[in-house]
Amino acid sequence: MLAKKTRVESWNFMNYGYAPFEYETSLTLKQEDEINRYSLQLYHYLATKVDIFQKEVLEVGSGRGGGAAYMVNYLQPKEITGLDIAHNAVELANRKHATGNLKFIQGNAEKLPFDNESFDVVINVESCHAYGSVPVFLKEVKRVLRPGGFFLCADIRSSSAMQILKEHLLATRMNLLSEDDITNNVVRAIETEEPEKQKRIAAAVPKWLIKPFREFAGVKNSKAHKELQAGTLRYHRFVLQKEK
Repeated sequence: MLAKKTRVESWNFMNYGYAPFEYETSLTLKQEDEINRYSLQLYHYLATKVDIFQKEVLEVGSGRGGGAAYMVNYLQPKEITGLDIAHNAVELANRKHATGNLKFIQGNAEKLPFDNESFDVVINVESCHAYGSVPVFLKEVKRVLRPGGFFLCADIRSSSAMQILKEHLLATRMNLLSEDDITNNVVRAIETEEPEKQKRIAAAVPKWLIKPFREFAGVKNSKAHKELQAGTLRYHRFVLQKEK
């Protein structure tokens, strides 16, 4: 519905954004990408945890396609396939971003339409909390990864649910290479981006949709923002590797 109703050309993302740690190298963007800096940074600082140069990458939950387009344009993988369950989002992403080495298809995260060992990297950003069965999704991730391949995941959960997610990740028997609590980074991104985000919402979203959309987008003082501030919601990123 969002892809169908909000066709703003510069809005390519559906995540809450990310402000980097001080030890992380500053991200240089083209001028036309600056408007999406914080959402891009969530992708960049996850995707660069491993080397995706000339790798075959699958993004599950690719949404409006901005993250996959960023990775193709800046990080130079061999190919990226974006998969999303929402037909309108897939149609929009293909219209805006598809190239010779970037395509988007409709599909179910719990039944990935790919052969075994098809990808070097699978990435999943702010998406798997909405899946019916995370263990089934992770089983599919491991199936489509090549030996030695990487799973990169960033997602939001309550504290107890985040621990359950970690247990599910460990149950795959993939090696957990790193885990970062990036809750405060996401809060800083929400608060820093607030004026521009509100301006864009007012200009682009139908009036009848603005109130629920603000909650969905996680603007300042939304339920998600308040719970992240309070620590009742946590945001973590993970890097796992399938055995070689």
